[in-house]
Amino acid sequence: MAPGNRLTHGPRDILLSLLALLLIVGTPLLLTRACTFSPGAPQADPASAPRVDVTAGLSRAQAPFRVRVPSVPAAWQGNSYSSGRVDPNGRVVRAGWLTPEHFIQLSQSDAELTDLVSAEVGTLGLAKEAVTVDGTQWTVFPGRRDELAWVADVSGVRLLITGNATDADFRLLAAAATG
Repeated sequence: MAPGNRLTHGPRDILLSLLALLLIVGTPLLLTRACTFSPGAPQADPASAPRVDVTAGLSRAQAPFRVRVPSVPAAWQGNSYSSGRVDPNGRVVRAGWLTPEHFIQLSQSDAELTDLVSAEVGTLGLAKEAVTVDGTQWTVFPGRRDELAWVADVSGVRLLITGNATDADFRLLAAAATG
């Protein structure tokens, strides 16, 4: 067979070439463990998530309203804290926790309802329902992806809870934030 005649190469030759390329590329990836295989959905490892002292952050928060510091279960791991603006002239203080299986966040603000919900969940959908927890009425809005957003006004502060946590976790944080 002539070295330049590719018409005589068959499927066997193609498979051998692909195998050689796979060995050349795959060997360094396997040796450096730069690639992993995980069939199914991505898995979050709470141990590798950032840890944040949410209580300290909320206690030190500088805001034109009284920032609440809810007492949450010890199994909840604080993993985010931030503050910022809500256009056109509001402020927001956010704290997030990883529950044993989900994520939940409390936002506290002086912004208008429509501005806060739009800023925190990306859109303002129609309210789905109302939920009452310990005498406080929360309006439920659709959130990002499969999340919900609960909003209530308490003593001049607008509270918004969002995340993919269970209804029981939402109720627990709602009670802690208003108590």
